[in-house]
This record gives sequence, structure tokens and C-alpha cells, in this order.
Amino acid sequence: VPPLHRIELVQPKKGQDKYVYTYSDRELRDKLLEFQSKNIRYKDSIQRYKGLGEMDADQLAETTMDPRHRTLRRINLSDLEAAEQVFDLLMGNDVAPRKEFISSSAATLDRSRIDA
Repeated sequence: VPPLHRIELVQPKKGQDKYVYTYSDRELRDKLLEFQSKNIRYKDSIQRYKGLGEMDADQLAETTMDPRHRTLRRINLSDLEAAEQVFDLLMGNDVAPRKEFISSSAATLDRSRIDA
């Protein structure tokens, strides 16, 4: 799971990383409150990632590709057909079925599963 935010510390203490990565908006808020309570200064320009394509090689190496920080998810082959159908529906060129799926599914959305 790639990070959503990168916070750059102004003067990291010895042994402290220069950058802090957060993986949800809630974690970002908590981390900023923690910094404030501990008088840790950070740059106001917090970088937000929308996807892996926005990271350079060093950022990928520090986060997503680093075994100490990455999270792997198990995908079973029994889920393959359903996953392919959903992927084709949401990423395919045919707009009408995608719009119908989004409209019909909005009422049953489990907001607790969204990281916002």
C-alpha cells in the first residue's frame, strides 16, 4: 500500500528520518497533532500522492518497495474472474455500464472502508 502523504521535517533530530509518510488522512491529522504537541517543526507544503506514478525512485525505495514498510495483500485465484469483471467494468472504455454501476452502488457504500 503506497503512502498518501509525505511530511518533510525542518530539523530532524539525530536518528530521526527527514521525511515521515502517512497512509490515510486520519493518520496525517494525528501525526500533525503529535508534531505540534512535541514542538516538532515541519514544512507546510505536505506532498500528497494520488498514485505510485507521482513518486520518484528514491521515494518508492523508501516506502512501497522497502520490505520494512510495505504491505502485501493476498489475492486468491478463486477471486480472479470476479476481479477481472470489476476491473473491466471500472477501467474499460464502455462508460454507460460504469456509470450505472456507480449510481446503483452508491446507496450500499460502506463508508468505513474508505480512507478519507
